[in-house]
Amino acid sequence: MSNILVIKHGSLGDIAQASGVIQDISENHSNDQIYLLTTKPYFDLFKKNPYLAEVVLDKRLSRFNLIYIYSLMRKIKKLNFTKVYDLQNSSRTSFYKKILFPNSNLDKWSSSETTLPKGTSKEDFDKKSVLERFDHQLKTSGLTTKNTMKPNFSWACSEINEIKKKYDLNKYILLFPFCSPHLTSKKWPYYNQLIDLIQNKYKEEYKILVAPGPTEINEAKNINAISILNNEKALNISELSSLIKDSSFIIANDTGPAHMSAHLQAKGLTLFGSHTTAYKVSIERENFKAIQVDNLNKLSPEKVLEYLINKI
Repeated sequence: MSNILVIKHGSLGDIAQASGVIQDISENHSNDQIYLLTTKPYFDLFKKNPYLAEVVLDKRLSRFNLIYIYSLMRKIKKLNFTKVYDLQNSSRTSFYKKILFPNSNLDKWSSSETTLPKGTSKEDFDKKSVLERFDHQLKTSGLTTKNTMKPNFSWACSEINEIKKKYDLNKYILLFPFCSPHLTSKKWPYYNQLIDLIQNKYKEEYKILVAPGPTEINEAKNINAISILNNEKALNISELSSLIKDSSFIIANDTGPAHMSAHLQAKGLTLFGSHTTAYKVSIERENFKAIQVDNLNKLSPEKVLEYLINKI
């Protein structure tokens, strides 16, 4: 039995996308122990993943914090990993490679760099979708991929009966109108108008909900929907996963909860401006689709409602 290390620091959407990759790595190394190196926001979450034996915390302190870097590298070396699958593919994980396995190749360290197709530049390779790149990385590493292209994030769910009872939830439409403050180009501005249209169409058949993150609770007060909290705090990722999975329909900006929704097999829609494409971020699934426009300010609530009516 060998120890295998998988590295995935974040973000939330990336964590959901990587579910199938982690499952394939585990199933291809069925006689080995799979460890995962991740950051604090996802440390407890990954402990629930049935394909991992252990989760190792990376505080991601400065590379110039030599005491921390030495401590982390020493801890990793003591586990005597025979293979590393770098799913983060960042400058930081490349830095780790130089310390842990300098001059190693694909046999020891699997990354987008060590598996780059011959004759293809990194810039051209990165034009492929996220899941296609993961699939290539694993296949080039000699693994069989059955789940990489169809991630299933259901392992993240937890029981939320008390929350559903408190808000009397049965049939509901869940909206994610938020986005990071520095990514306002992802934000569709017409959620309140859409809520009015939905309520005029369906009356009281569906409750309209939002589930704000810790920094979005005040902003949620500006949305004419029921704000779902647990003891006045934002839901954790597992609670949010269950709320998404049990929904009747999701409408979201291109954010982490949208990617969660896609890989929880939820029925829904995400709204894309010109910041990227639905293809590149691998968000479209059988039940979860995208509307792509050049300018989100020009996407009417009537058009979004029309899609919802046809798919709900």
